[in-house]
Amino acid sequence: MFEKLSGVEERFEKLEQLLSDPDVLSDRVAYQQYSREHSDLNKIVTVLREHRGVVKDLEDSMELLKDGDPEIKDLAKEEIETLNVQKEKLEAQLKKLLLPKDPNDEKNVIFEIRAGTGGEEAGLFVSDLFRMYSRYAETSKWKVEVMSSHVTGIGGLKEIIVMITGKGAYSRFKYESGTHRVQRVPTTETQGRIHTSAVTVAVLPEAEDVELHIDTSEIKVDVFRATGPGGQSVNTTDSAVRLTHLPSGVVATCQDQKSQHKNKAKAMKVLKARIFDSMVREQQDKISAERKNQIGSGDRSERIRTYNYPQGRITDHRIGLTLYKLESILQGDLGELLDELTTYYQAQAMKDAETNKSF
Repeated sequence: MFEKLSGVEERFEKLEQLLSDPDVLSDRVAYQQYSREHSDLNKIVTVLREHRGVVKDLEDSMELLKDGDPEIKDLAKEEIETLNVQKEKLEAQLKKLLLPKDPNDEKNVIFEIRAGTGGEEAGLFVSDLFRMYSRYAETSKWKVEVMSSHVTGIGGLKEIIVMITGKGAYSRFKYESGTHRVQRVPTTETQGRIHTSAVTVAVLPEAEDVELHIDTSEIKVDVFRATGPGGQSVNTTDSAVRLTHLPSGVVATCQDQKSQHKNKAKAMKVLKARIFDSMVREQQDKISAERKNQIGSGDRSERIRTYNYPQGRITDHRIGLTLYKLESILQGDLGELLDELTTYYQAQAMKDAETNKSF
């Protein structure tokens, strides 16, 4: 591990030189690239240098054990005990920092939440999940923008596509992909029976133009009149837009705006994110299951969580976590749940890396 860290420190020092080079300062793209890399490596180098200081203090304390004064020896033993604990913590931090980084972690994220089994009740739960994620995003000072939505007759949502803009949004939400199951008594249920419904969530990193180039000649554009619940027309102009990427067959539709131009721009963002996600998933299919866990890909067909209203319980089946705080979580208090998921997958990645002798 420390051989690898030595190379990281050398690269960090090289980047510091590059960032003061006049040629780099005049090249905006190169400067931004080096700045991002410098910022990432700075976290590792800071902990490495702190570890080096603790090791030096530990060596000095070990020397004091040779002192003839019993009081100095006792103080040295106490100091050694404290320093060993610090050393272990810093080494655990370094292992975590050396894990392969998901290149999408800092990106904005596109949520696609869709009703599954359960009819109108599933549509109502789509609304609940949308509200939950939106409130968490707002407390994180991130921007929430609805890209597309389909309302049901009783105030639910057949589906909603949302972009959440903010640094690190994808890293926070990437483990939310999957099937979310809800167990509760619907308002329309006269005999008090608990119904089970399901909603699927897809979490996509926003695709940047530098990563994904789409030839506009390969995109079919259809415009039509926007419709509301029941199929009635809600607009007098053909403002709704459907984009189809002909080579892949990926489709994105947007009809929320009155402007055809705005709908097209939103649909294009969704289309790019879906194509980019498809490309990433193809790459992941070629690598091991351990590596999939390491970069945190989620299987959308997997039932990941149950929300049980009668018991006020939420259970994440992947990590065996149950919390009896359903109401506050649905109000956006997701911090503890997301922290537990991140810790679990990081621990899995560290275990895999140690098995493969990456450290």
